[in-house]
This record gives sequence, C-alpha cells and structure tokens, in this order.
Amino acid sequence: MSDWGPFSLKGKRTIVTGGAMGIGRGIVNRFVEAGARVLVVDRAADKLKLTVDELSKQGEVFGLEIDLLDEDAPERIVSEAVKKLGGIDVLVNNAGIYPTVPMMNMTKELFDKVYRLNLRALAFLSKAAAAQMIRQGAGGKIVNIASIDSVHPSSVGLAAYDASKGGVLMFTKNFALEMAPHGILVNAIAPGGIATEGASMPSQSSEQMKAMMEAFIRMIPVGRIGQPDDIAKAAVFLASSAADYMAGSLIIVDGGRLLS
Repeated sequence: MSDWGPFSLKGKRTIVTGGAMGIGRGIVNRFVEAGARVLVVDRAADKLKLTVDELSKQGEVFGLEIDLLDEDAPERIVSEAVKKLGGIDVLVNNAGIYPTVPMMNMTKELFDKVYRLNLRALAFLSKAAAAQMIRQGAGGKIVNIASIDSVHPSSVGLAAYDASKGGVLMFTKNFALEMAPHGILVNAIAPGGIATEGASMPSQSSEQMKAMMEAFIRMIPVGRIGQPDDIAKAAVFLASSAADYMAGSLIIVDGGRLLS
C-alpha cells in the first residue's frame, strides 16, 4: 500500500454499492489501495466473487450479494458492515441503472424501477448508514455517484434517469445540511461518459458503436472517454481528510463535456 498522505483511507470501514464492476469496481480498487477495508455490495454474484477474490489479495475486502430494491436491503447492508468491518466510516452510493427509453415509450414500471434504485435505495441506505455513524460518534463520509445529467440532459431517452439523478443531487445537498452537525459530510460526483460494461449497446453493430463513440468523443474537450479510475480517484478525495471542509458539493468529472 502506497502512502496517500491526506488522501489516505487507512482503516476506513467502507461500503461500496454496485462495486463488482464498472465505476464501482474502480472505486473499490482505489479504496483498497488507499488502505480502506471494504464491503462490496452487488447483486451480480459471479462478478462479486471475482472482485472480492482478486482484491482480497491486496487488502481486506468482503462481499455481500443483495438486491438494493429489497425493502430490508439498507438494514441488512449496515448489519453486515458492522459484522464484518466493525462499523461504518464511509458509504459510497454507486449502484444505478440508465435504460435509454424515450419518455413517450416509457412504462410506469420501468420509470419506478429507475427511481427506486437510483434515488430511493440511495436515500434509505444513506439514512441507515448515517444512523450507524451517529451511534459511533465519530462522523463519516457519504459519497453519492450522481451524473452530469443531474444538471444538464445529455440525450433523448434518459428522462427517467435524469429525473432520478437530479434527485440524487438535491438529496445530497439537503442530507448534507442535515448531517453536517453530526460530522457526517455528504457530497457527490457527477461522471460524464465513462467506459464501462453497462455502457455497451448489444443491439448496435461494431461499426455503429465505433461511429457513435467517435462522435461522442468529439464533444469531450480533453479528447477521450472517461475511465472508472477517473471517478475512483475523485471518490477517494471526497472520502479522505482532504475533503473535510466539503459538504453538499458536486464534483464534475466529465473531461469538460459540459463546456461544449
């Protein structure tokens, strides 16, 4: 483990949701490198096992297979964190979905699923984790993965996603106001386009995908698509003592996409 200085997470008892792949996996990887002890929460059993098996060689990593849409998920996750880690210092709410469906074709069932996972599950896990942090009496950090779509729509077909992520931003700000007196600092990250497994579109041919990707990259001033590690390093910052004077903030990590 390298010396991370003020960005060190040494010994920090951390929960990362959706941590078995994509941005979540990148976050777990960097948190372990920075010294955190991590409970990886995901519903994908195979990928969860692979992540835990691989990263356990570098640090203390545990897995919990659970569906965040289960009504008792927040309590079960906190209970497992207390059991395996001894408490909670950091929560990273990363899990989410982004089906691309124009609102005129949207079903109530899909809209509700996006809302329940992206916003409702995040809010009530934050509540449960914060309650544990308050009991511990030493404060804590909550990092929510929002989106650049929290502040500006990126394309047609993401109305449900944008509504949920806009909600994540405002929940972050209001919960930060509520939790700051307890020493619990709540902040968010707004990723732009990130290359992950979930970003692929199986219905598109490789030629179509290449053309779409080239067009997308042309709109990014830094000239490349983002990687999970770009978000992971920002998450380490917000979880560390380097961000001890930040509450209710949104860090945009998009390569300048919102500038174009």
